[in-house]
Amino acid sequence: MTTTLNGKVALVTGGGRGIGRGIALALARAGANVAIAEVDRIASAAQQYGEQTISGYQAAQALAKEIETLGRRAVAIEADVTAAPQVEAMIATTTRALGGLDILVCNAGVVSVSPVQALSEEAFDLTMAVNVKGVFLCCKAAIPALRQRPGACIINIASVAGKNGAPGMAHYCASKFAVVGFSNSLAKELARYGIRVNAICPGILPTQMWEYLGEAFKQPGESKDAAWQRYVKSLIPLGRPQSPDDIGQLAVYLALADNVTGQAINVDGGMEMH
Repeated sequence: MTTTLNGKVALVTGGGRGIGRGIALALARAGANVAIAEVDRIASAAQQYGEQTISGYQAAQALAKEIETLGRRAVAIEADVTAAPQVEAMIATTTRALGGLDILVCNAGVVSVSPVQALSEEAFDLTMAVNVKGVFLCCKAAIPALRQRPGACIINIASVAGKNGAPGMAHYCASKFAVVGFSNSLAKELARYGIRVNAICPGILPTQMWEYLGEAFKQPGESKDAAWQRYVKSLIPLGRPQSPDDIGQLAVYLALADNVTGQAINVDGGMEMH
């Protein structure tokens, strides 16, 4: 196992903020040149931002400049992972701008909270389109480029919600269970080409997604911050939340670990011990 990503090229979808930003920075610090894919607008407001305009591509542009200060090359790409032509163009732009593709990180994702009886078809469809179809389209489009690079890998961002269901989140959990199963199957399919596929299952992080969940799950008379602390203390044995840097550390390890594939690894402080 090598100890550096020098000369490698990584592509991180949803990389402008939160977990994606943490992963992109960690890969860059380990030596990789990084493409960051994002959107400024989501097709529906039925997700954690509560609006369609999210300025993700602007965040990706700012992050690309930050990565360049580390001495790495970086490019921001505007691409909707639910649209095959945009995904294919995203891969082409990455390989043209940075010289190839070694590491694909499928991180783009959305969440919403609703009991099944009240869940709208719009919210269900958006969740599946971004969280599942997006992973499929990105992996499919990237395989030809990855096959040209020895030691290439795919890292799909799932969730602890992909291992254990939660009330009010059946659609989100279903999407993340799908990512885990898809990653395991794809690992077996691509092993003959030497391409490794793994999933990361984050726990509770202070990102925009958990800002939304804290508001959705707070008890009557409870502040969002108090709800956050309650969840951290009651759900995480180590008693502390995870961070984007924590997820980035595992992404770097998986990018380097040439004998690890087909795994769905938790980074959750012991929240799900399986």
